[in-house]
Amino acid sequence: MLWPAITRGWGRSPTRCSGSPNIVPTVCVILCPMAIKALLFDVDGVLLDSSATHRRIWDAWSDMRGLDRDLVWSLTHGRRPEDTVRDVAPGLDPTAERKVLNQLMAEEGDAFPAAPGAVSLLGKLDQRLWALVTSGSRIPVHRRFRLASLPLPPVQIYGEDVEQSKPHPEGYLKAAELLVVDPADCIVIEDTPHGITAGKAAGCTVIAVATTHAPGELTKADHCFPSLAEATSYLLAMISAC
Repeated sequence: MLWPAITRGWGRSPTRCSGSPNIVPTVCVILCPMAIKALLFDVDGVLLDSSATHRRIWDAWSDMRGLDRDLVWSLTHGRRPEDTVRDVAPGLDPTAERKVLNQLMAEEGDAFPAAPGAVSLLGKLDQRLWALVTSGSRIPVHRRFRLASLPLPPVQIYGEDVEQSKPHPEGYLKAAELLVVDPADCIVIEDTPHGITAGKAAGCTVIAVATTHAPGELTKADHCFPSLAEATSYLLAMISAC
């Protein structure tokens, strides 16, 4: 089968997530086996630069409960807080612990900066299909997007909207259904192994941004970029030209 090739001159090409540095060519060629109809974004670590704040909150909670900080942190990425609590402290009430975590968040403040490239990219998607798929909660995400001057898409899937959180594909499947597109025609943008697994299980193409994990931890993604800013030209070309 011959696939149409789309040629663009941007600064950096995607790479397989092997841990090796990206090569910076002057021209990148994308092979398009299908038309990409929608972009499905994770939030924390992709559109919001929130990792450092979340680490402080989980470290504080771990200390309060006498748990290993690194172990707890390793089980938080791309997951609902309640699911993490169930794994690391099965004797605690996940709902009650979520309230404790919310209080720690309130003490930290709730203004996260937009990830580099997020404002520019989302500003160019006004007439395009896109959605949020996050393990976070609706009200905090709305507040953080407003403070970061980020727009919200018509379709938003939050932790409370699904029965099973990432790495289960339910969130991405639901987003594609609401957008009335085939998951195979969607690109998922993720920063965690759990999120990548969810996107692939849904049947989507997955682009990783190595903002919270090393490239070597993101090897299941189809392609990997150092940041959303460096993925922008690739994503726009895929959704507009393929």
